Amino acid sequence: MAVTDEAIEKIRGMIVSGALRPGDRLPKESVLAGELGLSRSSLREAVRALSLVRVLDVRQGDGTYVTSLDPRLLLEALGSVVELQRDGAVLDYLAVRRILEPAATALAGSRIGRDELDALQARLESLGGDSAVEQLVEADLEFHRRTNAACGNPVLRSLLDALAAPATRARVWRGLAREHAVGRALDEHRQILAALRDGDAEAARSWSTVHLAGVERRLRSTP
Repeated sequence: MAVTDEAIEKIRGMIVSGALRPGDRLPKESVLAGELGLSRSSLREAVRALSLVRVLDVRQGDGTYVTSLDPRLLLEALGSVVELQRDGAVLDYLAVRRILEPAATALAGSRIGRDELDALQARLESLGGDSAVEQLVEADLEFHRRTNAACGNPVLRSLLDALAAPATRARVWRGLAREHAVGRALDEHRQILAALRDGDAEAARSWSTVHLAGVERRLRSTP
C-alpha cells in the first residue's frame, strides 16, 4: 500500500471508529502525524485527497475539520466523474439510474406535495416541441431532481442527483429535437406527473421505467 493510501486509511479509520466525528477539528499536523506514525508530508497528501472528496474541510488559518459527511456532500464527487464519462461508460451509469430512479419515483408517489406537483406541471406546460435544447435540459433536470427529492431517502436522492449528468442529457435532447420526438418525451414526463398526482406509486414507477428506457435507447442509437 502506498504511503499516502495508508495515511488516508488511517484517517478514515479514525472517522469510522468515532475517534473523529462530523464537525470535529483534526489535531495539529505534527501531533496527528506522530499519533498515526506518519510523515507530515504523507499526512498532508492524505488530507488533500480527503478534502477533494469532501470528507475533510481545510480552512486556511483555522485548521482542518471533518465535514458533516452528509450523503449529498460526499456524492458530489461522483457527479464530476459522471460528467467526464464518454460512450459506453455513460450507458453504464444510465443503466444504474434506470434501476434506481423508478423506485425513487414510486416512493415520491405518497410523499410529494401539491405545491411541488403544481410547480412541475407549470414548468412542463411552458415547454413545447420548439423549445430550445437548453430550456429542455434545465427543465428535465429540475423535474427529476424534484421528484427524487420527494422519495424520502436522502442517500437515494443524493445518488440520483450525482448521476444527473447535464452533458449527457443535452445529448439526448439534441437527438430528440433531430427526431422531432421532443413532444413524446415531454408526454412521458406528463404521465409520470399524472401518476404522482394520483398517488399511484406503481404507475409512477412504470412510466419512469418507460421514460428512462427510452432515454437509454436513444443514447445507444445517437452517434
